[in-house]
Amino acid sequence: MKAIRIFGRNIRDAFKSVFRNFSLSFASISCITITLLVVAIAVILSYNVNNFTKLVEQDVTIVTFMDKDTTKEKAEEYVEKVKHLDGVETVEYQSKVQIAEEMMESSDVYNNIMNEWKVDGKWVEKEIPLQPTLLVKATSLKKIDGVAKEIQNLDPDKTTIKLVKYGEDMVKQLISLFDIVRKISVGVVVALIVVTAFLISNTIKITIFSRKKEIEIMRLVGASNINIKIPFIFEGLFLGVLGSIIPIIATTYGLSLIHISEPTRPISIS
Repeated sequence: MKAIRIFGRNIRDAFKSVFRNFSLSFASISCITITLLVVAIAVILSYNVNNFTKLVEQDVTIVTFMDKDTTKEKAEEYVEKVKHLDGVETVEYQSKVQIAEEMMESSDVYNNIMNEWKVDGKWVEKEIPLQPTLLVKATSLKKIDGVAKEIQNLDPDKTTIKLVKYGEDMVKQLISLFDIVRKISVGVVVALIVVTAFLISNTIKITIFSRKKEIEIMRLVGASNINIKIPFIFEGLFLGVLGSIIPIIATTYGLSLIHISEPTRPISIS
């Protein structure tokens, strides 16, 4: 019971001390709030940059153009082969009719031209000069080059697979750029955390130094080091909690406001 009473008294004294030294407490809370806000903003921006780069990596698509006379059965055979390649995440087959319908929806000009490929409102596949395609997604951006080469090696004579495109130069630039962005964002967050710890530490030291006389009086009346330290620890805890409320709210709502969501259509670089 004695320990509980001492514990409660220390909490009460710490709480009173916060209001008794209101100006200094307010300065400490402001310093904690500002520094934590800066870290929160950096973390949110870093998170969204990393999220964006991951989404781009996931949605870069390898477009495999097949011979225009490729049958559906032959195309499905290649779909199964591509699925089993190392580094392949998904494979989607698009027939000539599907490609034509998508193009018609995207432009009135295409709609006018491609209507000539229909008879009585039905598609005549032999009249469609387009090439069926396989849309392949790799498990990571770094594997996309190897996957593209493996797909081409499935048909070295190019009798069925005519062309494999994924924007080689752009993908290499993206890999290099994303690596740099990740390193910079991590470095900035770590640096801000170190600076924040330094500022908060100095704020605590200034607070203790400004109450040097109070500590000396406590020593003169016989207070032990533990009895002197515990109220300061609880006071620092109160100040830290009060100073972190705004950064926590800002971080929570900031993530929801500027969160980069997954695009509804895949990004195809060809």
